[in-house]
Amino acid sequence: MFLFSQPVPTLCRNGDSLVILDQTALPWQRVERRLTTLEEVAHAITTMQVRGAPLIGCTAACGVALALSADARDPQLEHALATLGATRPTAVNLAWALARMAARLRPLPVAQRAAAAWTEAATIGAEDAATCAAIGAHGLALLRTLPPRAGRPLRIMTHCNAGWLATLGAGTALAPIYAAHAAGLAPEVIVSETRPRNQGLLTAWELRSGGVAHRLIADNAAGLLLARGEVDVVITGADRIAANGDTANKIGTYLKALAAQANGVPFYIAAPRSTFDFSAPDAAAIPIEERSAAEVLEVCGVDGDGNSRQVALAPADTQVANPAFDLTPAQLISGFITERGIFTADHLREALA
Repeated sequence: MFLFSQPVPTLCRNGDSLVILDQTALPWQRVERRLTTLEEVAHAITTMQVRGAPLIGCTAACGVALALSADARDPQLEHALATLGATRPTAVNLAWALARMAARLRPLPVAQRAAAAWTEAATIGAEDAATCAAIGAHGLALLRTLPPRAGRPLRIMTHCNAGWLATLGAGTALAPIYAAHAAGLAPEVIVSETRPRNQGLLTAWELRSGGVAHRLIADNAAGLLLARGEVDVVITGADRIAANGDTANKIGTYLKALAAQANGVPFYIAAPRSTFDFSAPDAAAIPIEERSAAEVLEVCGVDGDGNSRQVALAPADTQVANPAFDLTPAQLISGFITERGIFTADHLREALA
């Protein structure tokens, strides 16, 4: 059992290299990969070996430090910032972390940059862990206010994975759940599969590791459970939140928000300040990443012998649309659980800007 700590590190430094937990191998295998070059770090982010908005930002910061360990002159610094900045367009934590690294490193003499880069990256990681703990505490206070249930546990629905696999701490959307579990509230989590990347399987894997009760459902079962009154609250993470509260998160989030509002179930976003983009006035300013058709046309699993298999679901020439994120309007969101407290959309700027 673990409480507010990572049973397996998602990201750590090993000399002038990084070691990551390869999330594309989960939940079937636990695989660690050593990254020694800027290009390997960029590949890990692009291919989702590393995923989750906060962890992407932390990894990118470490990627800059790794690049500068080989060459800290201006051209290499700018190349590292540009290369990592091009990996994933939607999660704003990436741009936030790189801007922070640039502001810290550009004014420094070349000889001081590498050490300063590693220090700044470590600071970003430590702050992320503390932020997750604070989100968990504020979320726990919220969960305690929900009406009592007769004959069943507190039920929380989530989508995608926003736990310790996606951060350097206890997670964002899962942090209140872990806090509630530790406090004896005995929550049960309704985990949607989150096609096509199936990150819900990672959430189920996490919750099982932490001894938290949960049930995995097909994405399209969410509306029925909400309509039946079987869910008390929905909490998801976010990849970018505009100034007005419009939120980009994993594809399928918008449908849950619609179903939650239609059935009187509160819907919350849990996210750190670094996920808020006050330069984006609303959803129209948030870029949506379009990913490979193969993610929709194929599925990965294991056979009876435990061997990993990639299986086709449709003919290879099938036309596919594969947006990785959708946009949930602010009016569907009950509030935002942040490290500074819980706020409604109309109070975000004064609370967080």
